[in-house]
Amino acid sequence: MLNSIAILGRPNVGKSSLFNKLTKTRNAIVSDFSGLTKDRNFGYASIKDQQYLVIDTGGVGSEITEFSAAITEQALIAAEDSNLILFLIDASEELTVDDIDLFQSIRKMNKSFFVVLNKIDIKKRSNAKEDLLKLGCGDILEISAEHSKGINELQTYISKQFIEPNNAGDSEDPQGTKIAVIGRPNAGKSTFINQFTKQDRLIVSDVPGTTIDSIHVPFVFDDEDFIFIDTAGIRKKYKQSHAVEYFSYVRAMHAVDESDIVLMLIDASDGIVDQDLRILNLIRGYGKPVVVALNKIDELLEDHLSDLKETKKFQNSVLNNLILVEISALQKSGFKKLFNTLAKVNKLAKTKFSTGKLNKLLLKFTNSTNTPSISGRQVKMRYVHFGGIHPTKFIIHSNISSKIPSNYKRYLINSFREELNLKSVELNIIFKKGDNPFEGKVNKLSPRQIKKKQRLVKYTKKNK
Repeated sequence: MLNSIAILGRPNVGKSSLFNKLTKTRNAIVSDFSGLTKDRNFGYASIKDQQYLVIDTGGVGSEITEFSAAITEQALIAAEDSNLILFLIDASEELTVDDIDLFQSIRKMNKSFFVVLNKIDIKKRSNAKEDLLKLGCGDILEISAEHSKGINELQTYISKQFIEPNNAGDSEDPQGTKIAVIGRPNAGKSTFINQFTKQDRLIVSDVPGTTIDSIHVPFVFDDEDFIFIDTAGIRKKYKQSHAVEYFSYVRAMHAVDESDIVLMLIDASDGIVDQDLRILNLIRGYGKPVVVALNKIDELLEDHLSDLKETKKFQNSVLNNLILVEISALQKSGFKKLFNTLAKVNKLAKTKFSTGKLNKLLLKFTNSTNTPSISGRQVKMRYVHFGGIHPTKFIIHSNISSKIPSNYKRYLINSFREELNLKSVELNIIFKKGDNPFEGKVNKLSPRQIKKKQRLVKYTKKNK
């Protein structure tokens, strides 16, 4: 079992910066705007050859916002579940009532904890350290998470808090199939993950944009390890929007890049909108398999659902090659079918197809239709072989590699996809020109061949 470390503090004291330093990642968004982190975020730190689970939490304070109660609840759950608490204080500001209240709350938990003074690089220094000592605080460490000052000392101190080393010291980050959950704001991504994993890991609200960061949620299903990655909803004008929204989009795309498979959630009550199709195009550019879940079908009558499926956007070519599953995150319906679909598609996306099987199919496809001609030369397909995954690549060796008509490429892609049942798997076909085996070789004639050639030349001249 991994030892866990929770980072607590009021908003904007540098919890996410410290989380990123300890885990050596950029999984938590860091900004001057307070209140960005809402949910618990998990990461893994390797300290002195030992592995630790690090939990980033939202800022706990008296400021009343839409999510303040939920953020405080998530932070306190993280503290209760952890083996060690790092209480973070802003060294450049005087102690506030929120700091003192949180300090007293942590004390009552009977948990191992110590205070970390952050932002010591700022010239303006407060009396926070002296005030904490007056309150009976024990060890206080001083760091600058932004500039990595005191991080080594902090790591050494953390390792000393655990007398017995944990058993996962030699292991890497826990492995599991990573499923990125993507969609527009308020499509029900956090609700789905909470309901599926049967734990209130993520804050849920009707307010679009509740989730800003990408949150990793590990879980076990049928004795297999999986990790859901909840992402921020991608708005229509994310590039022109607030900086925080743009970086949320960047984190969402990073989640797609690191995932094994992508689950795209669409709000059925809104129908298929242009932004859904834009997001799908963005995702497919990363080459990962995509399964679409039509969420909130409990809010639709059967007639409305049938009408939705008849719309032009629902029948768009972007959706044609993707498997679509109907679910209701709130009612927990369609989960089994969805997860079986995700497992099946993920397995197909990692399948390595044999050269023999691919060549039989290629011969079948080329015999079914005329191959195109380019500049008077007919394209000749010599052979095909498997080229890699994410996306699945087939490399066709032919006498011509460029200017292959796009409609013929589509024909081959659709034919391979249908025969190999690769729906929802991104497929790419690459044409490669075969090398000329005689290039660079000089054909030297033997003395006998030279004499024969001379006789032929002489005979030809005589008959003219």
